[in-house]
Amino acid sequence: MSKKFFIPLFFIIVFSSNLLPQTVGGSLLLGLPRGEFMDNVDRLGYGLQLHGTIWTPSKKLPFSLGLNIGYMIYGEEHEHRPLSYYIPDVYVEVDRNNSLANFHVLFQIAPFFGTVRPYLEGLFGGSYIFTSTSVESEWNDETIFESTNYSDYAWSYGGGGGLLLLLDSSERNQVFLDIKARYLKGSEATYLTEDDVEINTTNGTVTYYPRLSETDVMSFHLGVVVYLF
Repeated sequence: MSKKFFIPLFFIIVFSSNLLPQTVGGSLLLGLPRGEFMDNVDRLGYGLQLHGTIWTPSKKLPFSLGLNIGYMIYGEEHEHRPLSYYIPDVYVEVDRNNSLANFHVLFQIAPFFGTVRPYLEGLFGGSYIFTSTSVESEWNDETIFESTNYSDYAWSYGGGGGLLLLLDSSERNQVFLDIKARYLKGSEATYLTEDDVEINTTNGTVTYYPRLSETDVMSFHLGVVVYLF
């Protein structure tokens, strides 16, 4: 299942609900591998996440349920190469990305209702961890070829907390700056890093050396949340 599947499914489920009002939000993130995952991936990842809840927390009901999707690149390589062994005088841009896409059920507790609102959250779901390669023209950003080289799945769960800082308020919505941190505990999966792909340019073959470990990630987020009334 590719990451392209998660986004439409996410919005279909969240916005098909008849429970109103709702909340929607998104953030940029930095991901720090932890535990066994950190032994193999020694760099910060980056990406984004989107989430929505099927009702807005209130004084009568200070929690909510929703869905969360995320995408993080934890490794990348860029090379300028000949198109092929037989066409060495035409060059292309080759990008290889190591990525992690996740999909979680979200439970959020938000018992405060001022301009500064601390909250806690729990998540349960899974992750799709994969490596893909794309070939682009050296003259523009048009993708010529793209392929998924290696992939696996992992269960994941965790929690986090953050602060909502009120930016704007009207009769129909409230807009908050969202600052938070999460820790996701991931089950074992096989995956590739930048050091795990060996290309033999003499005979045109590629060899993968996948790693096996748990896939824990701590992430730090900065984004925006909208409460809809």
